[in-house]
Amino acid sequence: MPYPYSAAALTAPGAPFAVVRGEDGGLLYENGPRTLREFVETTWAYAERPFLVAESRTYTYGEFFAAASALARRFVDTYGLRPGDRAALAMRNHPEWQIAFWAAQLSGLVAVPLNAWWTEEELSYALDDCTPRVLLVDGERLPRVARWAATHDARTVVFHHQGDVPEGVERYEDFDAPDPPAEPPAVEVAAEADATIIYTSGTTGRPKGAVATQLAQAGAAQHPRYHAAAAALERGVLPGQGPAPVALMTFPFFHVAAFTTLYSMMGVGGTLVLMRKWDAEKALALIDRHKVTHYSGVPTTALQLVEAAQRAGAGLETLTNLSTGGAAAPPDLVARLTVAYGHRIEPRSGYGLTETSGGVLANFGDGYREHPRSVGRPAPAVEVRIAGPGGEALPEGAVGELWLRGHGLVRGYWRDEQATAAAFADGWLRTGDLATVSEGRVSIVDRIKDMVIRGGENVYCVEVEAVLHDHPDVADAAVLGVPHPVLGEEVAAVVQLRPGATITAEGLREHVGGSLAAFKVPARVLVRDEPMPRNPTGKILKRVLRETLTVG
Repeated sequence: MPYPYSAAALTAPGAPFAVVRGEDGGLLYENGPRTLREFVETTWAYAERPFLVAESRTYTYGEFFAAASALARRFVDTYGLRPGDRAALAMRNHPEWQIAFWAAQLSGLVAVPLNAWWTEEELSYALDDCTPRVLLVDGERLPRVARWAATHDARTVVFHHQGDVPEGVERYEDFDAPDPPAEPPAVEVAAEADATIIYTSGTTGRPKGAVATQLAQAGAAQHPRYHAAAAALERGVLPGQGPAPVALMTFPFFHVAAFTTLYSMMGVGGTLVLMRKWDAEKALALIDRHKVTHYSGVPTTALQLVEAAQRAGAGLETLTNLSTGGAAAPPDLVARLTVAYGHRIEPRSGYGLTETSGGVLANFGDGYREHPRSVGRPAPAVEVRIAGPGGEALPEGAVGELWLRGHGLVRGYWRDEQATAAAFADGWLRTGDLATVSEGRVSIVDRIKDMVIRGGENVYCVEVEAVLHDHPDVADAAVLGVPHPVLGEEVAAVVQLRPGATITAEGLREHVGGSLAAFKVPARVLVRDEPMPRNPTGKILKRVLRETLTVG
């Protein structure tokens, strides 16, 4: 079903989400902020509202902004940092992560969020690549970066650390208390300047640093706000009415999916409730205690939350929105949510990449219920092309590579011209995903590299995974290609069963054969009890599973 006509008011001339053509031919939001400094300064209007709620303490917007401004002044006045210098962040989802990130933006630095679960070797690789002048880490990460910091000209600030620190390292808790009236440093932050370097997940190789300008990140801040407003209008509600939302944040802050949730909350003065570590039962308690209205996480944790609520008999009475990202959502997620809670809790999913600075497509409400395999429609300042082998636009319904252009795309990869040239052409990003478009709705068919070519026949792994997820005994599933001496590749599946399940590998093959052609049925099915190997953002590590299948 297309958007109601009333949603057109959001993009009309002079409206908050009106768009214009940029110099490169892509679309830009005409009336939105041009830098992240400009964006965060608007949150001062919410000074007394709670912003970051953690076990350690709660920061209001005013307290947060004062702390970020104080740290930014330290960067400039004490450390002598200048716009364009890199500031690397490596810590858990502490409230101070946000203080450190926005301090970098207020002082014109390039923030480099690093994967908090990386080893010393992995962190050193990224640090060698981006060469930061200041490291902002928590006590858990300090031992992993201390050696690098000691041999490079970089300041180090440690947060949430008890005890002594190495020479040259400063404890954030020892700094003077922020002065609320004091302003951030008087530095000029240009729209075309770099704002962030965010490393790709590295599921298939070494991570690459995707560089977003201030203008790109400012656009990324607008996308989720538009989709939230469009969803409200679809429900017949005027956007911005009612109390400010309260979101349970389960994405790690270093991942772009977290930025999508963060931007949408900050734009309306919402609250983020933080978790130290994912635990479904604890999440239920936090939702009840803080009257959480919005859940945001990967599909796996969303399913675990719904199952925990059903076991506990919890009604999730305050929850009005359940949103997933970071990985493909199984099609049955929205059906299970609807069976359990009717239309009271709005489902939402979407699509985004590190290279798009977060979510650019969204599927929500009744549209999601009717089209659960779609990732939705693009934000107004994003264009979609389904491209053929030569980059030509394919007709509706055809399968091709998804190309994207518009506000929010990164300018390329940090110091990697070859990778940049391979991924970008004339302002378009080649996503590497196979997709189709129907009535404006985009559906992801598969990753190009994940597609199995069996004896000349294309098998889309996502399609087979969806059928496996439909079986009630299946908790999780991954489909991939493994070498075959005659066919080139054959289809294989790794399946995690639910407790007490009795289905066999052959039974799963028969289940798939009941819905799909014979050449799509996995020739090999490995049944396992333990969870799938995933990276910290929820993506299944298929290369690990492929090694298991090949060895086995």
